[in-house]
Amino acid sequence: MGGDNMTTPKKKPRNKELTDEQKEANKKLSSKRIFVEHIIRIIKIFRIASERFRLHKDTYEKVILTICGLVRLRIDSLILPNL
Repeated sequence: MGGDNMTTPKKKPRNKELTDEQKEANKKLSSKRIFVEHIIRIIKIFRIASERFRLHKDTYEKVILTICGLVRLRIDSLILPNL
């Protein structure tokens, strides 16, 4: 499960503490992750990603791209940070 482009935070070793560098890296990762989570939440408002798509499967790409365009319009064409 997962892929090469996935990153996970460093876990605290048993009976030890994380270094300051590891804590800082975890904070940077969490700030990127929360941005993505907010975008996913906005897409789910349109219920395209949270429910079964009941139209013809060839129209799914058109619909999802339209929804993503509306989401970008809703967030005022916010420029995505370098992920």
